[in-house]
Amino acid sequence: MHISAKADYATRALLELAREPDRPLTCEAIAASQQIPFRFLKSVVGELRRAGLVRSQRGCEGGYWLGRPAEEITLLDVTRAVDGELITLRGEPLAGLDYPGPASGLPGLWRRIEADAAAVLGGTTLTALLPEETSGQLDQKGAA
Repeated sequence: MHISAKADYATRALLELAREPDRPLTCEAIAASQQIPFRFLKSVVGELRRAGLVRSQRGCEGGYWLGRPAEEITLLDVTRAVDGELITLRGEPLAGLDYPGPASGLPGLWRRIEADAAAVLGGTTLTALLPEETSGQLDQKGAA
């Protein structure tokens, strides 16, 4: 299995934004905090913005915020936003994969692995990944 740098960087950037959801962050600040190459992060954040996972504002008061609450963004959302298909075989989706003879059962296994991975990623939100002290702060802000 391969987890792309884009999916990793996108998740790390979103976790930075989720840590302080009321304060915008610049790409420079996120890149420095997470030790991510700035130019690569800038393109990844663009993909997240197009997917509605982040929103942006220009200007001196600008930066990036989460596009939805952290508890509503799953790792499956993030992965699909930046990579498209969750698992591919030589760059092709698994949906139409079919092998002859003794390998005929293999495509079903690959699809089951994809479904299991989607279940894990789809059941994991940004909030679930935040350190305890951060997610506690989010709960207190939501309760106030």
